[in-house]
Amino acid sequence: MRCPKCGGVDDKVIDSRSSRDGLLIRRRRECLKCGVRFTTYEEIFREKLRVKKRDGEYEEFDRRKLLAGIEKACEKRPVSTEKIESLVELVLTELENEFGREVPSIQIGERVMEHLRKLDEVAYVRFASVYRQFRDAEQFIDEIKQLGKS
Repeated sequence: MRCPKCGGVDDKVIDSRSSRDGLLIRRRRECLKCGVRFTTYEEIFREKLRVKKRDGEYEEFDRRKLLAGIEKACEKRPVSTEKIESLVELVLTELENEFGREVPSIQIGERVMEHLRKLDEVAYVRFASVYRQFRDAEQFIDEIKQLGKS
């Protein structure tokens, strides 16, 4: 690891902490040459996922896009950032385990809805309305009725 100040390559790890459900390690380091302290993050390298869209086209999976969609659904709801991050990681891990490197886009939306339903029902309905492209209030009402039954 190169020091961000002097470029030295010799350092010592002062502290290591696991975060994001153990999928990321935060390390505090100290440069042995100049003494500056800095933070590095270490995570498991994942092969790039490809998403097969509804129209048959493929695109690279974008974690930020998934995170943004879930954050929007959870906006002004009592759902912490940590829970949202955990949800994204859970969905991503499930998809990688089940589909390998190519994932149908419909599976991404279905997985998110499945987990959002357990996490926050309002966020679930919000996400479902965009994902399923609700066109009128009747579709909202039907979805809420289905939610009440389960």
